[in-house]
Amino acid sequence: MPAVTVSDITVLPRISSAPGAQPRGVKSITTAPQGFEGEGFPVRRAFAGVDLADLDPFIHLDQMGEVEYAPGEPKGTPWHPHRGFETVTYIIDGIFDHQDSNGGGGRISNGDTQWMTAGGGILHIETPPESLVMSGGLFHGFQLWVNLPAAKKWSPPAYQDVRANDVALLSSHDGGALIRIIAGELDGHVGPGSTQTPITLIHASVAAGAELRLPWRRDYNALVYAMAGHGFVGGQSQPIQMGQLAVFGDGDEIVVRAAQHQESRSPQLELFILGGAPIKEPVAWMGPFVMNTKREVLQAFEDFQKGLLGSIPAIYKEDAKPKAPIQRTDKLQGDSPARKDAVDPASGAVAASDAAAVLDVHGAPTDMQQSGDK
Repeated sequence: MPAVTVSDITVLPRISSAPGAQPRGVKSITTAPQGFEGEGFPVRRAFAGVDLADLDPFIHLDQMGEVEYAPGEPKGTPWHPHRGFETVTYIIDGIFDHQDSNGGGGRISNGDTQWMTAGGGILHIETPPESLVMSGGLFHGFQLWVNLPAAKKWSPPAYQDVRANDVALLSSHDGGALIRIIAGELDGHVGPGSTQTPITLIHASVAAGAELRLPWRRDYNALVYAMAGHGFVGGQSQPIQMGQLAVFGDGDEIVVRAAQHQESRSPQLELFILGGAPIKEPVAWMGPFVMNTKREVLQAFEDFQKGLLGSIPAIYKEDAKPKAPIQRTDKLQGDSPARKDAVDPASGAVAASDAAAVLDVHGAPTDMQQSGDK
């Protein structure tokens, strides 16, 4: 698990725990079910079974892999739409290429992150490069969906390329954990990702037997997902292991301890740690669209059918600098990806055959998911 590593952790700035800080209690621990995404790569659905109110402002999190592909096996996704949120793809091992209908794109590898703002609507595709398809190899990463408030759901699409060497690196107080800040702030240190919704996103590696205490904003929620290894979370030291998500309650700091003995293939407790300021707005979610009302989700589907969410093929740009909208006529629309009558206006359900083609590309629900004001 390379991601970003250092040869000497003792030279890094160390985070400090405030005297008298109240550790956050653990509200729940859930185990992510396993499935397949896109054209067939294995995933764990980290947020499955957790109420959207406890996740706010996050919507969806997939651990992609870890999988060792044989030659010819690496898979990606087809072109598909999004509206109303941001996708964050973090690659730990392997290589992924991204292109979108706004002209954003790039290649991300060990420790890199692509940050795409779907906003009012975008089409994108994520695929392994041809060289990786031919050779096979290790692939492991995450995709996170970050909700946007109603005032920003119609913002112009955008793309950020967050490189591994730009990630802020810190050490725990005793040097037993390496902390990588991808976005947000921790103990006065700021990650490179620019977020429209206030969040903090961290990858931490905790050595066997070491304890990690992270000062955490009281107005943020707190989620810890174990991507490898096993340990204990919260002041009551509740057990957690690979594939499990801990949702924390109120308090000033997150406490995690790695078990004294780890498996040989996972010598450390690897954690994906995230939190943010809850948006506290109604959520209506179906497939690749996350809006505030059922009508807005159905409108997104109709707009996709009309080719209004973007055009392909996209113009590939290495740096994805801001640019004028692409004007093309070869729109992704009509009856190839999904039919115009695919949505049942009464239930909001999508025909299974169409969901398989487009709406289910990230394993997202193909019937309407709604939550009220929180």
